[in-house]
Amino acid sequence: MSQQGYVATPPYSQAQSGMGLTPPLYGHYGDPSHAGAPPGAMKPAGPMGAAPGGVLPPGPPPPGPHQFGQNGAHAQGHPPQRFPGPPPASGAPPSYAPYPPATQSSYPSPLPPASVSQLGRQLDTMHISYGSGMAPPGQGPPGSQSAPSGQGPPPPLQPSILQPGSQVLPPPPTTLNGLGAPPMPPPGPAPPNAQLQPPPLPGQTLGSGYPPQQGNYGPQMPGAQLAYPGGFPGGPAQMAGPPPPQRKLDPDAVPSPIQVIENDRATRGGQVYATSTRGQVPPLVTTDCVVQDQGNASPRYIRCTTYCFPCTADMAKQAQIPLAAVITPFATVPSNETPLYLVNHGEAGPVRCNRCKAYMCPFMQFIEGGRRFQCGFCSCVNEVPPFYFQHLDHVGRRLDHGERPELSLGSYEYVATLDYCRKNKPPNPPAFIFMIDVSYSNIKSGLVRLICEELKTVLERLPREEPELPSAVRVGFVTYNKVLHFFNVKSNLAQPQMMVVTDVGEVFVPLLDGFLVNYQESQSVIHNLLDQIPEMFADSNENETVFAPVIQAGMEALKAADCPGKLLIFHSSLPTAEAPGKLRNRDDKKLINTDKEKYVDVASLGLVPQLTGGTLYKYNNFQMHLDSPQFLSDLRNDVEKKIGFDAIMRVRTSTGFRATDFFGGIVMNNTTDVEMAAIDCDKAVTVEFRHDDKLSEDSGALIQCAVLYTTIGGQRRLRIHNLALSCSAQLADLYKSCETDALINFFAKSAFKAVLHQPLKLIREILVNQTSHMLASASLLQLILPDSMKVLPVYMNSLLKSCVLLSRPDIPTDERAFQRQLVMTMGVADSQLFFYPQLLPIPRLAHQCSQRPARLEISYRFFPSPRVLEVNYCQQLPFR
Repeated sequence: MSQQGYVATPPYSQAQSGMGLTPPLYGHYGDPSHAGAPPGAMKPAGPMGAAPGGVLPPGPPPPGPHQFGQNGAHAQGHPPQRFPGPPPASGAPPSYAPYPPATQSSYPSPLPPASVSQLGRQLDTMHISYGSGMAPPGQGPPGSQSAPSGQGPPPPLQPSILQPGSQVLPPPPTTLNGLGAPPMPPPGPAPPNAQLQPPPLPGQTLGSGYPPQQGNYGPQMPGAQLAYPGGFPGGPAQMAGPPPPQRKLDPDAVPSPIQVIENDRATRGGQVYATSTRGQVPPLVTTDCVVQDQGNASPRYIRCTTYCFPCTADMAKQAQIPLAAVITPFATVPSNETPLYLVNHGEAGPVRCNRCKAYMCPFMQFIEGGRRFQCGFCSCVNEVPPFYFQHLDHVGRRLDHGERPELSLGSYEYVATLDYCRKNKPPNPPAFIFMIDVSYSNIKSGLVRLICEELKTVLERLPREEPELPSAVRVGFVTYNKVLHFFNVKSNLAQPQMMVVTDVGEVFVPLLDGFLVNYQESQSVIHNLLDQIPEMFADSNENETVFAPVIQAGMEALKAADCPGKLLIFHSSLPTAEAPGKLRNRDDKKLINTDKEKYVDVASLGLVPQLTGGTLYKYNNFQMHLDSPQFLSDLRNDVEKKIGFDAIMRVRTSTGFRATDFFGGIVMNNTTDVEMAAIDCDKAVTVEFRHDDKLSEDSGALIQCAVLYTTIGGQRRLRIHNLALSCSAQLADLYKSCETDALINFFAKSAFKAVLHQPLKLIREILVNQTSHMLASASLLQLILPDSMKVLPVYMNSLLKSCVLLSRPDIPTDERAFQRQLVMTMGVADSQLFFYPQLLPIPRLAHQCSQRPARLEISYRFFPSPRVLEVNYCQQLPFR
């Protein structure tokens, strides 16, 4: 293993003696059943395993590049072998059969007598001495002397390398196999008690399934054994005496994610990243840069697992790299970048392709003097509407190209016409309904009072369409325990009015006028209500609560007001009251109605925000003095962040591939439309693509994401994101364009989706096998991993250690369900920080508040001792 990447020695998958006839397992990497490389696996001594001095003794040539291709034996009708063995002699057919079925013998024919008679001379070439104070007559280099037993230690072994694929013993690293030959010690005393294994007897075959090698073998000594493991199956093939020490993986040799992050920051941080180049790999999500839209969507909106798609489905299957895009349509744009432009074509609406319905974008080609345009997605030729006509310049570009965002930018918005609205009428502004659990535990802990006090500040910062305009969001208030309390806060009232709904079986909204109001108009009444709620329920002893009727009441209120909206529910106990949606404690029943009852059943309650585009916030054993800062921060961010309602998303692609699977907080009633009750700046949808035809290297692969939604001000809009990717027939281009952060996002979501219907053990095996297959295929192309995939094993290890994929009994069900739902809607930046969090040195963090301290690797070697935690607390930090 080198510091530049993983160095791949020639992998082997032949069966070994004593290992049975089990067929090879492709792609195992880190499986407990294949833990560790066998002793004696050698590191190459030099480039391509050259012998010391740069001279190769006579023998078969080293493996050629064709050996490491994925189509070698398979293309000739043989079973696919991920790691083929040494090639046959030039032009000659192989002297061994490919992998047979498990019912047949996997051993070749015995060694011919000529090869046995030449073993001595071959061992002389390898500088292997004989023990027991004697040597065969006529053998050994001139001047060699046999050393008495016990003189000199055995030569040290080279560090072993963990190979992806089947963990079986490789052939001895001699000059015969061409690669992996270690430097040999000079002639001298033999190791103590060194013996040689006897030659195979008549009818006995070589182990390991290797072909008979026509080397210079000489006579064997009876009872002798070779001094390396896995030589012949005649007995225990190991050195006599104490076994060599077990080799451990050097942590300093493992590629460091921190180093990769810092290198990317040093080379691309603070610079302008222009999106004009097709298939350009963007900076990492951990690198701060200024994105300039020049025809492709910003990586803040769309990030792909690879920016170079394979041309054929066979290449995609061979590479095993998932083709996916992580789309965050409402990603937050920094203040130093230009916000999205708004295009308004009036009653005519957006210009679209008549066949595939793709929206006008930079990928459309105008022809016939500007009177027609050819769609870049389906190649259909369309008429240009009269209002949209413009002449072309000498290079075929419209004269108004730089004046129209839809022709020059990768991301923009359209004002939607009434055809895009429900019932062909404009929508109403949304409403926020705050629903507070006022059971005994919340009143006693002070949580209700904390919420009411904070809402006075939060309501002043409701989201708005324009910063200078007042917010159009209406607000309403509900409290509940076993029953529901609705409040009338109309602006002309002196005191708020409360109406109680006791029929939780068929809940209804007792009032319409005065429930959802404008905050600026009813501010005094609302503040009066927030002051009274903690006192109103101060003497309440009610422990039982409802949950499903609360959601139903909020939905009925929004339907009655004919508007979209958002329910902010502050719930803290298991809904055990007799009502629809009652839940039972599925953990320890002895803890019910005690102080230790903390189980809320996130798996059931959290399904509602997951399917409606909401967010679940969970606080374990909430304590006021410890958790209130985080709780208040979450509340402010959730109310203020940019959000779109009643959203429908569709992902269109150019000819040759299509979107097949979607992951996120979504609902799909067909195979194309992604429905979301709401989508905010923190929500992402991961889309997987598959081939349905060949892709062209010239035209590339095009993606267009269109989101139809209602703004916070009640306007119907279309948000468009376009991205052009490269295509290649070379696997090397595919691996070089990979983005590890996006790969982990896809693997996490696909695995977390599968945990609902597949065993955890099977999911973990699939992840390990696919990762090892990807790494092995990438390294076989150039004997070293691409820079983009160096840290993939580290990130995948972090994913495998997440509590969702672990089945330890000490992990609460609530925690596993919470983290699963959290990751399913994450973007790439959030998932990267979630699976590989920042480890910061606390002493430097406390004393250097003005700048970000350097991150440390997530390793036991860097965790500080308890005494370094005795530092002064830094009150204000300029980063999160």
